[in-house]
Amino acid sequence: MLVHGLGAHTGRWEMLSDFFLKHGVSSYAVEMHAPAAYYRDILRIYAVAAKENPKKKIFLVGESLGALVSFLLCIDRPGLFDGLVCISPAFANRIKLAPSEYVKMFASLFYNPGKEFRVPFDSSMCTRDADYRNRMDQDVRESRMAPSGLLVRILLSQFRAAVVKSALRTPVLFLASGEDKIVDSQATKRIFAGLVLKDKTMIEYPDMYHALSIDIGKEKVFEDMLRWVEKRL
Repeated sequence: MLVHGLGAHTGRWEMLSDFFLKHGVSSYAVEMHAPAAYYRDILRIYAVAAKENPKKKIFLVGESLGALVSFLLCIDRPGLFDGLVCISPAFANRIKLAPSEYVKMFASLFYNPGKEFRVPFDSSMCTRDADYRNRMDQDVRESRMAPSGLLVRILLSQFRAAVVKSALRTPVLFLASGEDKIVDSQATKRIFAGLVLKDKTMIEYPDMYHALSIDIGKEKVFEDMLRWVEKRL
């Protein structure tokens, strides 16, 4: 099961799902909607995947915000998934809003929690692949706006992940970008160090950008994921 990040969409998973399919692994992509429904969206697709694949193992893969949400879901629902893959998990942000924007964002919670704010990142921060950057820039499904309620929810979720990380019991693979311009890879390393379960693995890709699933060198990432999954089938 594949969970995309903030501003992304299920189309971002096309290359990864094609790779998995060639190796006999089915993929189910979760289209994330309202922040209050993130768990519901994942669990709804989980029910479909489980029904269509009885007695098969189900792994949860999240990228960026999708990885943060997936991490917390596996803590809240232990045993539901057979493994968790966190791609460039958004445990802490490198992107910073101006102080005035934070004031506006928190103030809007009281009168208009749906008010949207521009999140200052673009395709050049996601991937080094020029052709894919062009695709992102022309794709109407790509968004750089987010409601204040979601942005505050992300901050609270990041704080919670740091506090409850030791409660994770699902086998986990962390995939970190060495040149991440969107999330703080050092925070990923700190969270990983705080995990107490034995079945944990972390791989860092020194030259890659944030969106490992669409960056140059993604093939190595895909192969690492497949090998990790196959060892747990």
